[in-house]
Amino acid sequence: MDRFKNMRKLQVEVEEENGDGGYNGEKALEAQNEEAEAKEVAEELGQFTALKVRRRAALFGECKGDYVGVPSDPFLHRILTKQGDITVLFADKVVKFTGSGKMKKHILLITDFAIYLVDPDADVLKRRIALAAVEKICLSKFDDNFFALIVPTEYDCLMASTRKTEIANVLMEATKGASEEIEVVFSNRGH
Repeated sequence: MDRFKNMRKLQVEVEEENGDGGYNGEKALEAQNEEAEAKEVAEELGQFTALKVRRRAALFGECKGDYVGVPSDPFLHRILTKQGDITVLFADKVVKFTGSGKMKKHILLITDFAIYLVDPDADVLKRRIALAAVEKICLSKFDDNFFALIVPTEYDCLMASTRKTEIANVLMEATKGASEEIEVVFSNRGH
């Protein structure tokens, strides 16, 4: 049950008085160092810290952005060039769930204008969603890999990825300052 404790709560040890009326400075220094480390970890975790249970991989994971090598894949590069997108903010393999409950591996590409879902087996662009069309991204409060893109003008998209926190951060950063910023919702129910 220790893994469910909130990382933002800090425990500070009180300085103990030693036998000669003074305080044990070594223990006080150790407590200050632990407190500083805990605050540093909480700051690194960002805005999602108090809202959901965190997976260990999400706590200290490096954010690379492109995990599939888009520049070296001629098919993916051709898709982006044809659509007029150049800047790839995120690229990784995800599992997409269909309405009938089937699972299919896709490549999720996020650029500064759109989200692309590509079938890697058939080398086919399955879906392009403009960032302006995405209303919100829904994440559960559990330490699972599921997230949903809510697109009111089209149909919603349920996916699973081990990098869902990075995906949410990339989508928020991509729409920051735009007229329609993507909202991140934490809920264990549907939208």
